[in-house]
Amino acid sequence: MSKFLFHLGKWAGSNSKKVILTFILLMAVLGGVIMNMGTAFTEDVSIPGTESEKALKVLEEEFTGGKQAGQAYIVMKAPPNESLNAEENKAVVTEMLAKIKEDPAVNSVAAPDKLANINPDKQIGYAVITYHSPAAEVSQASKELVEESLSILQDKGMQTGLGGTVEFEKTEAGGGPGEILGVSLAYVILALTFVSLLVAGMPILIALIGVGTGVLLILVGTNYFDIPSISLTLAAMLGLAVGIDYSLFIFSRFKQQLKKGYTVQESIAIANGTAGNAVVFAGITVIIALLGLMVVQIPFMTVMGVATAVVVLLSIIVAIVVVPAILGLMGHRMKPEKSNRLLVKVTRSDKKSGTNKWGSFVTKRPLIVSVVGIVALTVMMVPFFHLNLGLPDGGNKPYETAERQGYDLLTEAYGEGFHSTLVVIADPANEQNASPDKLAALSKKLNELDHVVKASPAMPNQKGELFLLSVTPEDGPNAPETKELVKEIRDLSDENNMSLMVTGATAVNIDVSDQIMGALPVFAVLIVVFAFVLMMVVFRSILVPLKAVLGFVLSIGATLGFTVFVVQDGHFLDLFGFPGSSAVLFLLPVLAIGILFGLSMDYEVFLVSRMREEYAHTGDAKKAVLAGLNENGTVVTAAGLIMIAVFSGFIFSHDPIIKQMGLTLAAGVLLDAFVVRLAIVPAVMTLMGKSAWYFPKWLDKLLPNFDIEGEAIMKEYDKPHSNRPIELKVLKESADF
Repeated sequence: MSKFLFHLGKWAGSNSKKVILTFILLMAVLGGVIMNMGTAFTEDVSIPGTESEKALKVLEEEFTGGKQAGQAYIVMKAPPNESLNAEENKAVVTEMLAKIKEDPAVNSVAAPDKLANINPDKQIGYAVITYHSPAAEVSQASKELVEESLSILQDKGMQTGLGGTVEFEKTEAGGGPGEILGVSLAYVILALTFVSLLVAGMPILIALIGVGTGVLLILVGTNYFDIPSISLTLAAMLGLAVGIDYSLFIFSRFKQQLKKGYTVQESIAIANGTAGNAVVFAGITVIIALLGLMVVQIPFMTVMGVATAVVVLLSIIVAIVVVPAILGLMGHRMKPEKSNRLLVKVTRSDKKSGTNKWGSFVTKRPLIVSVVGIVALTVMMVPFFHLNLGLPDGGNKPYETAERQGYDLLTEAYGEGFHSTLVVIADPANEQNASPDKLAALSKKLNELDHVVKASPAMPNQKGELFLLSVTPEDGPNAPETKELVKEIRDLSDENNMSLMVTGATAVNIDVSDQIMGALPVFAVLIVVFAFVLMMVVFRSILVPLKAVLGFVLSIGATLGFTVFVVQDGHFLDLFGFPGSSAVLFLLPVLAIGILFGLSMDYEVFLVSRMREEYAHTGDAKKAVLAGLNENGTVVTAAGLIMIAVFSGFIFSHDPIIKQMGLTLAAGVLLDAFVVRLAIVPAVMTLMGKSAWYFPKWLDKLLPNFDIEGEAIMKEYDKPHSNRPIELKVLKESADF
């Protein structure tokens, strides 16, 4: 692989304009296809085969006659000391609903007084707008009409809000101010790393080419596959981060070769054959981790993993093809004599010792650094053990949004349980169980359950074979009490000799969360085993891989613990811009494990591979640790800061799902890159000494050798110039160096 990449880099560097033009043309073609076909995202987060999903199909077939029509709630609160059903207020509501009814997409409208849903204080109620189409298909124009109509009520002094199944605040798909800030911070870090404003923009530009191509492919794919819109955000988030990092690694190796006196074209080829080889390996690791989401057996998560893996694959291709092409155009402008000034005080090298201050600190106090780092991560892990998974709802949106205001008004009027209403379908199985007395007893039994506000009487379907009941819990959708209530209702099936199925948005989310929690241990074990085998093949060691996977377990545990501490337990909410505490996003643990595993192995490879190379040459374990921190520590530092900057940009999103993802991934990179890889790893390897590199001979012969450092190339290329087997044209500009 290294020799192939060497020649690929040589060719791309010599054909820069053709390579760059090809990718621009590809993006233009994909853009044209999308303009012609459009996009078709799906927001289905259900899991086929779960009890709630089966019940939902029965509900559609036996009670609603197909997919449920979208409904929007206009929540309203009368001015102080006024009743909502006063004639003046009713006239205003009628005026507003008449305007909305003019929309051809609207099937019907119903005022609060007609629905008899005004609360006991006579102040709060909600109108219901029913559309001809399902909620996901309601047009933006229809939504805007509803939002504009709220001003009619507001002008009369009413408080207003929105609710229902129609989503007014759509998930952001990138491009917001937070992402721009993240990229801007990445640019500053790159400028410090390369000491050049021009060069700093290159990795970002190259990453955007990879992400842009990958995202365009996803948009085309929405016409053929069921892809949720959040996949686009996740793919852009990760693709941008790894794209910048992969370009950074190759750029950095290119500069190292220039400093050693190689020509521009020689440096391009060597950088692609060495650092590019490590990039391919690291990228494939990320892809495998993302594809590992298939183990969870949740369709929408599998699609998210595949879509994001496509973008990472494009980022790899762009890194090993477009980066050499860019370097071929402007490589002579990268002055090798300038020193890297990122974190000067920490990473400044001592030319005599070949180390830096941080490396000296860690290797002189390895036991203290190891103990402090491990204890700190273990303490941070503690909150993870009371993790509560769920799906953020309207109560987690910013206070200024209409949906959050509607959520709060509905909670004030009817309690938290209004948002977690359960739909119960009873199948009596025989006429005796379907008697009015039996059904009344069932409704009474449901009302007597703990944490139930009200259970409605049973309503039959057209055939009179199935019966529908609505149960309103006391607590919100993500509360543990509500989850326990769903289980209790299902358990009543045996006691009442009739089958009880529970569905609705709350029950679906509970089943999805349970499925993920059940699959999480299996997925985590597979990831850890895969990491151990992978690192063993790469580093030809047993203790180094063991240290790598245990470090990952510590970092991912601490990351999820920190997320629970902030999001669920409600600490530092204002600092991170969360409007309130909530359950942790149900797909977050699995996504975090998959993504952070790939990234942590990236840092492990780039840092420890240099240590292995030095140990192979000198046999000095401590010197190997110092060499790894001195030569690759700064690059890993810059890469980690870039990842944190990009991921942190998503914390500024208004969407609670994206905020949680951004917070978790940023914290994960911070802990893994700076606490584990740059502190615990070198400290533990210093303590292990030469034993870190022990590897049985029989196992060495059995396992393949990938040579990710490109040692074969460097051994041949470092021979005297006249004996080099690979001939490269020396550019005229090489004289400038």
